[in-house]
Amino acid sequence: MNNSQQTVQSNEATHREEQNEESKSRKLLRLALVGIAALLSWIGIWRALAPIDFIAIITTLVGGYPVFKETFEALRRGHVNMEVSMAVAIFASLALGQFTVAVVITFFVLLSEYIENYAVDKGRQTIILLEKSAPKKALVRRNGVEAEIETQTLEPNDIVIVRDGERIPVDGTIVVGSAFVNQSAITGESARVEKNPGDRVYAGSIDDSGVVEVRTDKIGSETVFGKIIKLVEDAEHRKAPIQRISDRLAAWLVEFAIGLSVLTFLITRNITSTLSVIVVAGACGVAAGTPLAIVAIMGKAAKKGAIVKGGAYIEEMSRIDTVVIDKTGTLTFGEPVVTDTIGFDGYDQQRVLECAALAERHSNHPLARAITSKAVELGIVLPHSSGSGAEWSNYIPCKGMVSENDGEEIIVGNSVLMMEKNVKFPDGAENRLVSNKSTVLVARAGKVCGMIAISDQVRAESKNAIAELKEMGIHTVMLTGDNADVAKAVAQEVGIEEVNAELLPENKVDFVESLVAEGHKVAMVGDGINDAPALARANIGIGMGAGTDVAIEEADIVLMTNDLQKIADVTRLSKKAYRTIMINFYGTITVDGIGVTLAFLGFLSPLVAAGIHVVSELIFILNSARLIR
Repeated sequence: MNNSQQTVQSNEATHREEQNEESKSRKLLRLALVGIAALLSWIGIWRALAPIDFIAIITTLVGGYPVFKETFEALRRGHVNMEVSMAVAIFASLALGQFTVAVVITFFVLLSEYIENYAVDKGRQTIILLEKSAPKKALVRRNGVEAEIETQTLEPNDIVIVRDGERIPVDGTIVVGSAFVNQSAITGESARVEKNPGDRVYAGSIDDSGVVEVRTDKIGSETVFGKIIKLVEDAEHRKAPIQRISDRLAAWLVEFAIGLSVLTFLITRNITSTLSVIVVAGACGVAAGTPLAIVAIMGKAAKKGAIVKGGAYIEEMSRIDTVVIDKTGTLTFGEPVVTDTIGFDGYDQQRVLECAALAERHSNHPLARAITSKAVELGIVLPHSSGSGAEWSNYIPCKGMVSENDGEEIIVGNSVLMMEKNVKFPDGAENRLVSNKSTVLVARAGKVCGMIAISDQVRAESKNAIAELKEMGIHTVMLTGDNADVAKAVAQEVGIEEVNAELLPENKVDFVESLVAEGHKVAMVGDGINDAPALARANIGIGMGAGTDVAIEEADIVLMTNDLQKIADVTRLSKKAYRTIMINFYGTITVDGIGVTLAFLGFLSPLVAAGIHVVSELIFILNSARLIR
C-alpha cells in the first residue's frame, strides 16, 4: 500500500470517528427531548394546555423519525425487525388517540437503541484504542537533517529517532542505542523487553527508556501493528453462525408478536391488549447482545495478545474438545542446545563437533544451529574447502544432512539415515545413547565417529496451560517429528497424556483429519510455517508466531507471543461468551412468552408492556456487556 492510500485511510478513519461522535450527540439530544415530552404527557400537564396532545403527536413523529426510517428500510429489503413492530405500535397508538402511549413507546425505543449503541461502542473499545495509539508523527533523519514528518510519508530504510516515552512508529531494526521497550500493544504482555542494536522493534510499542535510532522496514498497514488493527476490524464484520441464528430468532419473535396481536384482536376485540402484545415482545436483547458478547471477547483476547479473526472462531473455540500441539517452538522454545558430545575410535569432543559443524554450517535447522553455536562456543574454527574436491550438502527431511567436504563424505542425522547410507556403527555405540534427548549421529568416511545429544528447554507456562485445558475437559495431544523418547519426556513434564512422535508433516495432517472425521472438535497449535497444512485441516488453526507474517496470514487465531497460556485464555473466554449468549437466548424466549400471554389475557397495559420490553432488553444487553470488564 502506498503512502497516499495510507493517508486517505487515516483521514477516513478520523472522519468516521468525528461523525460517530456527532451522531451520538444528536441521539442523546433527541432522547432527552422525547423523554421530557413523554414525562410531561404521562403526568398530564399537557391536557390542560393542548387537549389534542398536539405536542405529544409532534414529538412522537419527529423524535421517532429514526425508528420510522429503519422500518421503511427493513420492509424495503423484505425484513421484519423490532423497529417494524414498534412502528406499528406507535402508529396504532396515535390512530386510537393514545398519544401518551405513543410518545412513551417512542422514548423507550430510542432509549434501548442508545443503550445498545453505547454498549457496542464499549465493546469496540479495543480497536478504538489501537487506532488512537498508532503514532501520527515521526522524527526522521534524512541526509543528516532531522525533521518531524507524518508517519505515512516514511519510506523503507529511513532512520527514525525514538526518544524516552515515545511510541515506535515503524517496524524496523535498532541501529544505534539501547532501550527497554513495552510491547503490550503487540504481544499483550506489559513486561518490558531490552532491545539493543540488531534487535527488531514493532510499531505501536513504547520506548520506556533510552534513545534509539531505528532503520525502517515496514510502515503503516504493513507493520505487525497495522495488521493487528486490520484483523480486528475485519473480524467485527464476520458474523458467527450463532449471530445469524440470533438474527433469525429476533425476526421470528417479531413476526410471532405481530401475528399474535392480530389473533388477539380477532378473539378479544380489545385494542389495549392488542397493542400490549405488539409492544411487550422484544428480541433486541438477543439481537444486540450476541454481537456485543463476541466483540467484547475478541477485544479481551486482543488485549492478551491473541487475535481472533472472526466471531465464527469464538463460537468454534467454545466447542473444542481436543487440542493438538506441535512440540518444537510451541511447548518448547524451539532453540535447542548441545548438552553432551561423545566420540568413538579416537575422536574427541572437538573433532566430533568440528565434523558436524562442517556439514551443518549452511543449514538453518534448529539442531544445526545448536551444533554450530556449540562449535563457536568452544572456539572451533571451520576450515574452508581446499579446492581438492567439491563441497556440497543435501538436507533430507526428518533424517539429517549428507555433505561432502574436500572429497570426504560427512553425514549428520538419525540412525535411519545411517542405515540407509550403510554406515558402520562402533561396538557399544547403541549403549551410549543419551535418553530423553535428541541424539544426532555423526559419521565420517563411512563410519560413525561420534554422537551429539541436544535438548530443547520446555516453556515454563506450558504446564499451567495444559492443566487449565484439562480442567475445561479438553484432551491434549502432542505431535512431533522428534524421536519418541524425547517427545515422551517433554509430554510427561508438561502433563500431556497422548504423544505421537517421529511424524512427517503429512502424518500430522492425516492425524488431524482422522480426529475431525471421528467427530472431534479440534484446535491445532503450531508455528504457522511448517504446520500450516495441519492448521488448515483442523476446526481451528492457532498460529504461535510471535507476530510473524506467516502466522498472521495462515491461522484462524494468531498468538502474538509463543505463550501457550493464551490458548487456555481464549478457550475460557470463548466458553464464557457462548454461555452468555445462551442465557440471552433462553431468557428472551421466556420473557416474551410470559409477556405476550399476560398481554393477551388483558393483564398488561401498553405502558407496562413497553417498560417490560425495555427492562428485559437492558438486562440481556448488560449481561453481554459484563464481558467487556
